[in-house]
Amino acid sequence: MRIHRLNCGTTRPLGGRLVTGAARPLLFARQVCHCLLIEAGDGLVLVDTGFGLGDTAHPERLSRRFRFYSRPVLDPDETAARQVVRLGYSVGDVRHIVLTHLDVDHAGGLGDFPNAKVHLSAAELDAAHRPRTAQERFRYHAPQWAHGPDWVPHAAAGDTWFGFSAVRDLPGLPPSILLIPLAGHTRGHLGVVIDTGGDGNDRSRRWLVHAGDAYFNHGQLEREPSCPPFLTVFQSLLQADRTTRVHNLDRLNELALNGEADIFCAHDQFELDRAQTSHVTDAEAGPVAQPVTEA
Repeated sequence: MRIHRLNCGTTRPLGGRLVTGAARPLLFARQVCHCLLIEAGDGLVLVDTGFGLGDTAHPERLSRRFRFYSRPVLDPDETAARQVVRLGYSVGDVRHIVLTHLDVDHAGGLGDFPNAKVHLSAAELDAAHRPRTAQERFRYHAPQWAHGPDWVPHAAAGDTWFGFSAVRDLPGLPPSILLIPLAGHTRGHLGVVIDTGGDGNDRSRRWLVHAGDAYFNHGQLEREPSCPPFLTVFQSLLQADRTTRVHNLDRLNELALNGEADIFCAHDQFELDRAQTSHVTDAEAGPVAQPVTEA
């Protein structure tokens, strides 16, 4: 099994180091949509989709408020569909998509893979189709799934994984992929865990965890957690359940510190850069080589 790291959408919010912690304060920051493409069995598995070709061709389908605050670049060459083709596959080779949640910068590419089965939590699918709050009515953009995806909702039940509830044995997916409920940012937010087969040491950790938007900055997983001020405010404004979000963040922090897993979130440029320097790269991934993990 090979795992490709993809940036499926760059955003340039105003704020510089107040957003990233690493740039001058009054400049635009740079964030990414960190996705995974997994070569597994007889097809490909995509974890989150970032923005899609529909978003790049019709930016107006994203809300004006989102475009104002996030300033998405919307480059078609950054879409998962284009990157899959550059890797030598067709979009039809993507048989499964696993979503951490349905926010616009995670689900925009669904329409580019109309035949894929789309795995997500049942609670997230319900929130998108039957929003309970003004926040849920704002955050979900139905045009991104107007093609009628083949939804595969999963209930938050099953085994356990390092103290998290875990959903295993996902239909059609390798047994090395499991889901962990990480609600808080949205009602049905998930983490996606992959057993890479590593030996658990620092150079080859066994577990890879896509934490989605359960946190926003690598500093939040350090021994003395920190987060740039604009992101702290942003997390609070978009959270569906603060108590649950903070509880799950604390558990992720503990897991990161015990060294059992390589955890990353969806939008931190630093974490993507770190992955690019610590993994073998694939020259066929496009203009910028994408990191590849052999599992």
